[in-house]
Amino acid sequence: MAGGIIDTIRSMLDRERNVRLVASDPALTAELLLLFRVILADGDVRGEELAMFKRICAEAFGLDPEAMDGVYQYLQDYAYETTDAQSSAVFLEMPLERRKALLDHMIAIAESDHAVDDKELRLIERTADMLGFDLRETRGG
Repeated sequence: MAGGIIDTIRSMLDRERNVRLVASDPALTAELLLLFRVILADGDVRGEELAMFKRICAEAFGLDPEAMDGVYQYLQDYAYETTDAQSSAVFLEMPLERRKALLDHMIAIAESDHAVDDKELRLIERTADMLGFDLRETRGG
């Protein structure tokens, strides 16, 4: 019984920790929002895309992928007030490597289900353009 309560408390704290990390970092919020919009761009939330999103959250940002419910809710609330252009604008002053990592993450999510939808591609191309990249040049064609 005590172990169950401790596990529940630990899970709540992990969710709260994830939300605090995201909410306290506007660039991270903007990046996660853009990444999540890639998942939603084609109208379907596919398991492969969500798994890639969670992997990126864990590896690149140190977020616990099993405690993302609060982050999803935060992003949903934040998304109503933020456009893709506003999210991308946060990155204009970021170092080149951070901007490139954002695009790499967006591409990884779009490609994770082995079918890049036109809407996903347009979102990635618009973001790349706003960040000063030409995907045709970068991706070899």
